[in-house]
Amino acid sequence: MVPAPAAVGHRIVHSGPHLTAHTLIDARVRALLADVADLAPLHVTPALRVVDAARELLPDVPHVACFDTVFHKDLPAPARTYAVPERWRAEYGLRRYGFHGLSYSWALRRTAQALGRPVDNLQVVLVHLGGGCSACAVRNGRSVDTTMGFTPLEGLVMSRRSGSLDPGALLWLQRRHGLSTDELDDTLHRQSGLLGLSGSSGDTRDLVRARAEGDAAAALALATFTLSCRRGIASMAASLDRLDALVFTGEIGEDQPEVREEICSALTVLGVRGGLLVPELEDLMREGLRRIDRIDQAVRGVPVFVVATGETQQIAAETRRVLGIADGEVLQRSGNGTADNR
Repeated sequence: MVPAPAAVGHRIVHSGPHLTAHTLIDARVRALLADVADLAPLHVTPALRVVDAARELLPDVPHVACFDTVFHKDLPAPARTYAVPERWRAEYGLRRYGFHGLSYSWALRRTAQALGRPVDNLQVVLVHLGGGCSACAVRNGRSVDTTMGFTPLEGLVMSRRSGSLDPGALLWLQRRHGLSTDELDDTLHRQSGLLGLSGSSGDTRDLVRARAEGDAAAALALATFTLSCRRGIASMAASLDRLDALVFTGEIGEDQPEVREEICSALTVLGVRGGLLVPELEDLMREGLRRIDRIDQAVRGVPVFVVATGETQQIAAETRRVLGIADGEVLQRSGNGTADNR
């Protein structure tokens, strides 16, 4: 018999400007989240439906919102500031937030353990590659730069999301071709990225197979994607004094060795090298431990790690911290309510 949960932890991608810590969900917090749902429409709106259903089904246990943005809450001013007029920044609240923070929190802790060094003495680049993709620079335990910005649409090429695009191109599409806001929104969030490039799939596993069969569009999609990743990693390294490790996580980061190899083999300028080892995915997940493996040849160059994504475990840990619940008590975790997690 499954014991009753002591609490429910919910992954909420975007906290908005007023919530800067993981927090108990009450009427005020629920209203604040509804107000920022349009900043991450693929994630927050469905997540709030899950929150409401869970609170209705389990009204007598606490529900905690665990935010992807909290990891980046202390981004230095130059890293979080857009070069737009002060009115846009002050009145409209335009700033960079950063995302994938729950994944990064887990990966950072596992990296410190693997290197046998304290978190506050590490300078690393973490890369989350999945349905959404981003990179993050961590200096002494703190996020100091990241590729995603005001919304989870900025940054690297993703599965179905475009990543960064010249804003002038969007203005041109509106003026010259009459594309509406809704058309732009749908195309940039759902029909772009690897899917838009290949015309067939947003899944790197499909594209690797298609490329091997001579599909030129799949080859272009993968080449564009890996170049985007290298650009993101290199830009994050520019915010560090040194590079102690490069760490891959997320579903693509975990189980797509071809992508990791193509990224690393072209990053020799950073001291990262190819010829990576390929851990078995089952080993990374063995006994539920969600391991981290060093995959470079460890002869020279920057250490490269792959860590099984631990967002679920991180949500449980953050929920316990918020509520002061001891390890071992049963928690219930909810996701973000969307299938676009890979």
